[in-house]
Amino acid sequence: MEWRRSYGRAPKMIHLESNFVQFKEELLPKEGNKALLTFPFLHIYWTECCDTEVYKATVKDDLTKWQNVLKSHSSVDWLIVVVENDAKKKNKTNILPRTSIVDKIRNDFCNKQSDRCVVLSDPLKDSSRTQESWNAFLTKLRTLLLMSFTKNLGKFEDDMRTLREKRTEPGWSFCEYFMVQEELAFVFEMLQQFEDALVQYDELDALFSQYVVNFGAGDGANWLTFFCQPVKSWNGLILRKPIDMEKRELIQRQEATLLDLRSYLFSRQCTLLLFLQRPWEVAQRALELLHSCVQELELLDVSVPPGALDCWVFLSCLEVLQRIEGCCDRVQIDSNIAHTVGLWSYATEKLKSLGYLCGLVSEKGPNSEDLNRTVDLLAGLGAERPETANTAQSPYKKLKEALSSVEAFEKHYLDLSHATIEMYTSIGRIRSAKFVGKDLAEFYMRKKSPQKAEVYLQGALKNYLAEGWALPVTHTRKQLAECQKRLGQIENYLQTSSLLASDCHLTEEERESFCREILSFAGRQTDSPGHKIVLPLHSFAHLRDLRFTPPNAVVHVGGVLSVEITVCSQMPVPVQVEQIAIHVHFSIEKNNYRKTAEWLTKHRAAGGLVSFPTEAAPCPAPQSSLPALELCEMFERSPSDNSLNTTGIICKNVHMLLRRQESGAALEASTGVALEDGAHVLKCTSVTLEPGANTITFRTQAREPGTYTLRQLCASLGPVCFVLPHIHPPVQYDVYSQEPQLRVEPLADSLLAGIPQKVKFTVTTGHYTVKNGDSLQLSNIEAMLILCHAENRAVIYSNTREKASDAALRVQSSDKVTSISLPAAPAYHMIEFELEVLSLPSAPAAGGESAVLGTTEPHWKHRDTQKASHSMATTDHRVSIDCPWSIYSTVIALTFSMPFRTTHSLLSAGTRKYVQVCVQNLSELDFHLSDSNLVAAGDSSDLRLVPLHTDSQQHVRSEQAAFFVWELKWTREPPPPLHGQFSVGFSPASEQRLSVSLKPYTYEFQVDNFFTLYSVTAEISPPPGAELCKTGALCSLEVTITRLADLLEVDKDEALTESAEYFSTKLMYEVVDNSSNWAVCGKSSGVVSMPVCARATHRVHMEVMPLFAGYLPLPDVRLFKYLPHHSAHSSQLDADSWIENDGLSVDKHVDEQLDSSSIRSRGSGHSAASSEHKGLPMPRLQALPPGQVFNCSAGTQVLVVPSKDDHVLEVSVT
Repeated sequence: MEWRRSYGRAPKMIHLESNFVQFKEELLPKEGNKALLTFPFLHIYWTECCDTEVYKATVKDDLTKWQNVLKSHSSVDWLIVVVENDAKKKNKTNILPRTSIVDKIRNDFCNKQSDRCVVLSDPLKDSSRTQESWNAFLTKLRTLLLMSFTKNLGKFEDDMRTLREKRTEPGWSFCEYFMVQEELAFVFEMLQQFEDALVQYDELDALFSQYVVNFGAGDGANWLTFFCQPVKSWNGLILRKPIDMEKRELIQRQEATLLDLRSYLFSRQCTLLLFLQRPWEVAQRALELLHSCVQELELLDVSVPPGALDCWVFLSCLEVLQRIEGCCDRVQIDSNIAHTVGLWSYATEKLKSLGYLCGLVSEKGPNSEDLNRTVDLLAGLGAERPETANTAQSPYKKLKEALSSVEAFEKHYLDLSHATIEMYTSIGRIRSAKFVGKDLAEFYMRKKSPQKAEVYLQGALKNYLAEGWALPVTHTRKQLAECQKRLGQIENYLQTSSLLASDCHLTEEERESFCREILSFAGRQTDSPGHKIVLPLHSFAHLRDLRFTPPNAVVHVGGVLSVEITVCSQMPVPVQVEQIAIHVHFSIEKNNYRKTAEWLTKHRAAGGLVSFPTEAAPCPAPQSSLPALELCEMFERSPSDNSLNTTGIICKNVHMLLRRQESGAALEASTGVALEDGAHVLKCTSVTLEPGANTITFRTQAREPGTYTLRQLCASLGPVCFVLPHIHPPVQYDVYSQEPQLRVEPLADSLLAGIPQKVKFTVTTGHYTVKNGDSLQLSNIEAMLILCHAENRAVIYSNTREKASDAALRVQSSDKVTSISLPAAPAYHMIEFELEVLSLPSAPAAGGESAVLGTTEPHWKHRDTQKASHSMATTDHRVSIDCPWSIYSTVIALTFSMPFRTTHSLLSAGTRKYVQVCVQNLSELDFHLSDSNLVAAGDSSDLRLVPLHTDSQQHVRSEQAAFFVWELKWTREPPPPLHGQFSVGFSPASEQRLSVSLKPYTYEFQVDNFFTLYSVTAEISPPPGAELCKTGALCSLEVTITRLADLLEVDKDEALTESAEYFSTKLMYEVVDNSSNWAVCGKSSGVVSMPVCARATHRVHMEVMPLFAGYLPLPDVRLFKYLPHHSAHSSQLDADSWIENDGLSVDKHVDEQLDSSSIRSRGSGHSAASSEHKGLPMPRLQALPPGQVFNCSAGTQVLVVPSKDDHVLEVSVT
């Protein structure tokens, strides 16, 4: 039926069993009754009275008495059933209708509860009326019974809670409360609500556990003293009975021990869990129970005979396992080993403890005391229970058999151990399997079977090393050392002893004992003197750092190199080491350059100190190799109102953290360490290694050039060698054999020509020894001088840049050779000295042309490629040097930069001509310029240069320029070309006095055809009737071209035309306004035929329009020579067509200022004309040389006024 409870609890379907018992007042519950199973939930009064007289005489009084008894016991749950029989109706004719009795009963007893009276008609007949009455009765019975049960159950729970809240009062008894709450559990079990019944026992379990914990903390309850009585029986759990009435009665009488209470409580939990089909939870709870019982006995200080608790745990483990096996098949058991393997392991551990306690593992077997203890333990088990008496492999029989003899114990213990190891391995719990194997190894060691124990100890040690368990590693190594010692494995034993001697988890006495084991073996005389036992060094000592002297670890052949190592001894006592050696591997580098002193010095670290990482510790810490935790928050919200239900932290990479690490560490074996044999070994003998850091120095003299790599470090103690197989990071030193070298380099960033500059000479002697009389022979060149000073000295340095000595430098110079005498210097030293050189100043010829003379190569050197104006001309001087160590000459190149950049320009004023020279200082120094001079070279009697500048000294700073101007006069027409030679004296502006006089700076250039041939005059007139030009109004532009000389040699070119009267030449004019102040209307260019005679004049008129108001400069007028094209078609074309054609070919020498925009602005009509001659040969334009055309209107301005209707006034100011 459906059972609905209060407090919002979900409805459940229950199975309610009820018993009908005859009413007796003695059965009614008394005050304080705690029984719920025997409680009368519903009282029913049955009557089949049909006669009114009978009802009044007997039934009514009986009902009244019945109800009074119920009221006196506060029972309000009752029901009156009237049974009606048709046979009795036929016998009595004067009876009332059947409803009369029912109505009277209802009126007398059911005024407010009319439903408490029901009628059952002919219950023995099979009719529809009878069936309906039965259904009505059963429905009413079920309803009233369930109501009464719910009400009384709720009252019982309230009374139980009240009783539990009184637990702090004196006299409260846990056993009484236990029986009350168990009554509630029985009721739930009767209702088949096993989960609710299990909750009651769990609450009792938790309540009792909390009291025990409080007792251990000093807050004890009086009733706990009943459970502190000594343990006299340890027969284990009893799980084969649904209810262990014997232990329940002990609890009820408050005579139960702690083990009795725990056994009974768990048996009830086990029964309910099996009803719920959760056998694996039984195993889990059983393991927790067994461990907690051991702790609770200690907290309560319960007296337990030695081994009694081990017997109880062993029997309980097997009882639980057999109980689970009885309700599950083999497939389920095999698939749920993870739940039961803990019980197997715990049973194995307790059986081992019993074996050790009873002397079953000792070498001589059990003695009399052990036998007496065994008898006492078996007596505490009592007689075997009847339910397991017929079971062949019952826990009782197994324990009794295991304790009966040494052979039986060994059989049972090995069976349990191997089964447990197999189970742990099958579910992946390798660590637990190794732990059981370690116990098994200890058993084998006691049984004098070390060969069997070694396998398990090695496996456990491997697992502990992989997972980083420090203390288990130490303990296992101690056991392994004893095992290896018994097996006679000397090498393995020494290796383990060295690891234990350096283990900080052991006491000093233990470490010293293991160290003495090594030292005593090293001092023995072995049978095979040549045999060496090679062990890894990390257990003996640690190489911390290494230092070279010299620091860069580079020495020359014959040099001495020191290697200083710091070794940290991990032994607890000082150890006398016979020899410490470093094995070196020698290799020859194929690339010779890599072995030169220059390369080695630049590419080797100069610190000299190499630090080594800490060696792998005996117990590695795998946490460093594991990935970091990836944690994230987790929130779980209600889907209905989005309220927060739970929160927590989730690890995303748990699969990476919990995966097996077994293969991470290898077994400790010395087979992987090999001692290298080589010819190159650095040795140090009789060294005492104190605990901690020790410094050891090796010295070696370099014999053969190459690379020496330090491979191994070996410490020898007699036949025992501790070897570091690989020195990492790689460490090496280099030995080189160097050829003598000469290097010449300037001291400044660049050498400046014209002033003395210092140059550094470096002689690297290499393997050559410089003797007295050796000298450097330098070939002299005219453009560069080597300056000799008496105070020049040479300094001799060692290969490590330590000053060895210095000496005066003797320099002797002749016409062709300069000899520099070198001071005597040993091999692998350096000789350094400085000399001053002077390059003669000369600028490259104008136009970029420079002559290559001898070994001097001038060129342009740009210090800033983006700024060509700041580039300096450079000159390379190649000097040949003969060295005493070579039959070949060494050629060096010194590059000098010209500090000045010089340009010239031709200026005109009518027919007068001027020459301007600009000297720009491009260097970073300041100079004084003086004594400037410009002369005309060659046949210059007809030319005269008149200086227009002052002769005073000029100070020119960096990036500044100085200008010099001369007027050019001539006495013959036309004047000859000018070949100018400019010179100026210069000196640095610094106050330092120079030891030599400086030669002046010179510059040569040439100017041709500089006389004036044409003068151009432009004039703008306002429109007729106007006084001034106005914006937007057309004005007249008159261009006058005047020839100033007769026919000259320069006129004889392709443009010259001869006629009967005179010669003429074609000129092209072009009007250009680059400032966009004027708009040229019509044609802006044209070709004129100019007579070649003095004062010949040609005028051109055109219209221009001013675009702005103000004083506007006149447009530019440009002249070009108009050269015809030489082809067959040119003679067939009319000259006028050429003149009107605007498509012209401009020669590459046209002035750069010619703006193509002026040509593009001439209108579309001209471009159409040019298209008519598309594909025909085009004439060429040639720019006239500078100075031949003089613009007389240059700088002239015209006033332009704005027009009256302009709303916006624009004024051009120039």
